[in-house]
Amino acid sequence: MTTTITREERTRRRTPWPLLGVVALVVSLVASVFVGAADITPWDVFTGGLTEAHRVYLVEARLPRTAAAALAGASLAIAGLLMQLLTRNRFVEPSTAGTVESAGLGLVVVAILAPSAPLVVKMLVAMVFALAGTALFLACIRRVAVSDSFVVPLVGIMLGSVVGAVAAFLALSRDLLQMLNTWMLADFSAVLAGRYELLWLVAVLGVLAYLAANRFTVAGLGEDVATGLGLDHRTVVAAGMAIVAAVAAVVVVTVGALPLLGLVVPNIVSRLVGDDARRGLPLVALLGSATVLICDIVGRSLPGLISGGPGAGEIPVGTIVGILGGAVFLSMMLKGVRRG
Repeated sequence: MTTTITREERTRRRTPWPLLGVVALVVSLVASVFVGAADITPWDVFTGGLTEAHRVYLVEARLPRTAAAALAGASLAIAGLLMQLLTRNRFVEPSTAGTVESAGLGLVVVAILAPSAPLVVKMLVAMVFALAGTALFLACIRRVAVSDSFVVPLVGIMLGSVVGAVAAFLALSRDLLQMLNTWMLADFSAVLAGRYELLWLVAVLGVLAYLAANRFTVAGLGEDVATGLGLDHRTVVAAGMAIVAAVAAVVVVTVGALPLLGLVVPNIVSRLVGDDARRGLPLVALLGSATVLICDIVGRSLPGLISGGPGAGEIPVGTIVGILGGAVFLSMMLKGVRRG
């Protein structure tokens, strides 16, 4: 058994996963820029053969959309990894802990009390609500044994359902339900230059998470071990959850929620490189970006392939990510049940 583990570790270290992640991201970025209704090719760009209309479309719509998808995917994947480390549970991420639903509730509240508030104010209110919802989730799971890996996400899902029901009730009473549904399902079709730039904040948060990666890894060992190693466990957990809440708020406000992305990507990466946050965070960011970009390409291409021509609309990327995440989540749960 020891020999097998050693060989697995050697394979992990020898395989250039970060390089493969960079290649996957670059391919996804190029495909995202040039796949779509507009007939734009890389050859047109390199040879200067773009028409003025194509140039405007590329700069004002296609490039911002690609950047938004990459930033949202990377940041939510990082947020999922942080939550799983700090809660010591692989089934936890912002959409299974009530964080996303709490951000949505904050958006509904600010839409009722201050409908003309600027986007930054909405983001800050959503961040406060997301942080409060995450703190409530942490308070709930402190009563659950760490070994009960299935109970923890169920607590988060139930908490999120309650918060989401409150948000839906308030939205319905003020005729804001359609707006709430838009926030709760990511769609990049409306992303244009000037309407996505807040997402660059999550890039800063990702850098901060990487700089504190070793602390998050130690905190994930448990409060007793972390304290014994001289780490202020509560402060590190609070900082990590603040990053998670900020990421969830910014993404939901800007493009909408991407359910279960933070569950799928970190679990894949942990199988490839282990649970060290310092090694895992870059690959999580790369794979998260590539996953959302690919799902977005599928969402904008699939209706046209089915109908046999352009103009068939798009499938929101949140729908495709949710289907993928739901399948992975279900398979993980079933595998855990079979193992007892």
